[in-house]
Amino acid sequence: MGGPSKPQKDEIFAEPQPKIADFNFGKKTSEVFDDMLNRSVPFYGEIQRMISELVADFAQESTQIYDLGCSTCYSFVSIDQYLPEKLDVQFIGIDSSEEMLNKARQKLTDQKFARRYELQCADLDKGVHVVNASVVMLILTLQFVRPLYREQLIETIRQGMTDNGCLILVEKVLGENSTFNRLFINHYYDMKRRNGYSEMEIAQKREALENVLIPYRLEENKQLLYKTGFKHVEVFFKWYNFCGIIALN
Repeated sequence: MGGPSKPQKDEIFAEPQPKIADFNFGKKTSEVFDDMLNRSVPFYGEIQRMISELVADFAQESTQIYDLGCSTCYSFVSIDQYLPEKLDVQFIGIDSSEEMLNKARQKLTDQKFARRYELQCADLDKGVHVVNASVVMLILTLQFVRPLYREQLIETIRQGMTDNGCLILVEKVLGENSTFNRLFINHYYDMKRRNGYSEMEIAQKREALENVLIPYRLEENKQLLYKTGFKHVEVFFKWYNFCGIIALN
């Protein structure tokens, strides 16, 4: 396997912007997205390792593994190292950004990714087609789906899953109380400062995300999963206002 190329540094919000546009996943973001994730998501590498282990626990022969909001397919490369070499699975990556998918194709080529895969450009707000899935991942994705469409999306996912399949959900979440919520957000911004983001970058990105990223409380996410028919729901990762959840069909 070839070594990963060094991602470009995220400097999207490094200069003052007279008008902050809504955050998007187009070309400018796709160029720096891997660096953005590593510097903006706490323990991102460890979260991906945990996801890979869990996928290996639940991936079934002759099924499909979906990553909805797959971005540059970091997850595919990570998971591949944990699956038995002869396990017959197909990876399906779906993202609304063609620029992200172009980056993903290049990454999978560079990494000599040998398993069967298919990449699709689709808007999750408009629904998704899931079939024969032993694992479905929504890694920092559901928070960008409009709340009006989230229940239908999760229901569609569950209906397309095999018995004993799992949904892996990683989300930014709201605290259960205003005091905790404020403290957790403050500590999160401290982490971003430690990772080299300036006050201006933090403030401008916060404004850009304001109408785009709409988090739920942890309990709201769990209730959504139970309401749509998942039998068991468990938290596998929690760091202040970031949470990883696994749900069994």
